[in-house]
Amino acid sequence: MKHLSVKKVLENEAAMLAFGAKISQTCGDTAVIFLQGELGAGKTTFTRGFLRGLGFEQRVKSPTYTLVESYEINGQKIFHFDLYRVRDADELEFIGIKDYFIPHAICLIEWPDQGAGLLPPADLSCYIEHCSVGRKIRLEANSNVGDVILRQF
Repeated sequence: MKHLSVKKVLENEAAMLAFGAKISQTCGDTAVIFLQGELGAGKTTFTRGFLRGLGFEQRVKSPTYTLVESYEINGQKIFHFDLYRVRDADELEFIGIKDYFIPHAICLIEWPDQGAGLLPPADLSCYIEHCSVGRKIRLEANSNVGDVILRQF
């Protein structure tokens, strides 16, 4: 079965924030979203927009050094991972990575390749790349949950 995909060009940071917010509104309460792109592509900006779309108004920190930042917004659990500094996926066992992938939780994961073998499959993969006018973003559903998110988008 072929899953849905969406492609857009986002001209600036405000457009990325709005895009992330819009996805958060179609996400439901359980999803695994992989965020892929070079350093500075906009993965954390997407996440900040996603959280703002759910009503979070405080500062959104990149979890580069903590590996994960946890949020609870109106009873919804969101976990934002940045696995850039992980050199061996087994390091994730020490933070209890599998305990985060629970029903009624959304997991946004930057640099998911660093956790290969320990992460569940993504419902949605988000690819962000630099382009002459801002960023190209491509969302690909990898599951029925991902299809529902993109269909509602």
